[in-house]
Amino acid sequence: MLDSSPLFPARDPDAQGWLYRDHGHRVYWEVSGPPHGIPVVVFHGGPGSGASRAHGRFFDPDRFQVVLFDQRGCGRSLPLGGLAANTTAHLVADAEALRHHLRLGPWWVMGGSWGAALALAYAATHRASCRGLLLRGVFLTGHRDLDWFFHGAGTLLPEAHAAFLAPVPRTRRRNPLAWYAKVFAGDDAPAADRAVARWRAWEGAMQAPSHPPPAMEVDPVQSAVLRAKYRIQSAYLQRRCFLGEAAVLDCAARIHGLPTTLLHGRLDLICRPINAWRVHRTLHGSQLAWVDDAGHDPFSPAMAQAMVAATEAIARATGP
Repeated sequence: MLDSSPLFPARDPDAQGWLYRDHGHRVYWEVSGPPHGIPVVVFHGGPGSGASRAHGRFFDPDRFQVVLFDQRGCGRSLPLGGLAANTTAHLVADAEALRHHLRLGPWWVMGGSWGAALALAYAATHRASCRGLLLRGVFLTGHRDLDWFFHGAGTLLPEAHAAFLAPVPRTRRRNPLAWYAKVFAGDDAPAADRAVARWRAWEGAMQAPSHPPPAMEVDPVQSAVLRAKYRIQSAYLQRRCFLGEAAVLDCAARIHGLPTTLLHGRLDLICRPINAWRVHRTLHGSQLAWVDDAGHDPFSPAMAQAMVAATEAIARATGP
């Protein structure tokens, strides 16, 4: 490992490609690590964020074969921002199709935030395909999570919340999600870019309250990616990610006995710690570890250290 970080060194993929799916979707994937390593698939967050090679740094490159993929419409998958045939059920089916495409047996499933909810949905649907789960910062997708994100967290961060609501007409502020979703789905790119900047600043304030917000100006390529990200995110959130809290907890209840580790930052303002507690109490046999001095950022020192420790425990339990 690197001397200055708990993370393993970054590495380029050993293989990459496209998974061709229905309605013209092309799902981008890449794999790194030894062919006979412990297989693990990473479900990225968002919805809409896209995969990051940095997530592969939680895993020993000599022990794990790490599979990353961009969910439909996200990152390098095409069509960028595409919402047709883009639901949680489609994403679950894509992941299983990718496992078959790569000719892998049962794999470990890692997911953070929205990715944790998707991981639970996948495991409940394809339990036999899973060796176990590693979940960070669980998002339950329900009304309570959404009310907290769009309203409740404003009691802790009033200035940032006021800036987030500022462009929303006063008559629409009871449901700012609907207003933002309409802007992201429209054809006015400059208006969507301004909405992206506000949404990103609000997320940044919740993730790192003591840090300055993200830059308002971005290059044209990044701008198109961000518009697609928030178009998908707002569309999913309007539909409670096609799940909802009761459904996510039911998925957890259906995988009793499947090794599951939950990590949650005690200072997480985006996905409240009570979410991990609910999943832990529902999924008998799961292990819950609170991470002090950590919020929602998976790469903060405390959380990164906890994530690496969890993957090393998986490697030890799996054996040579």
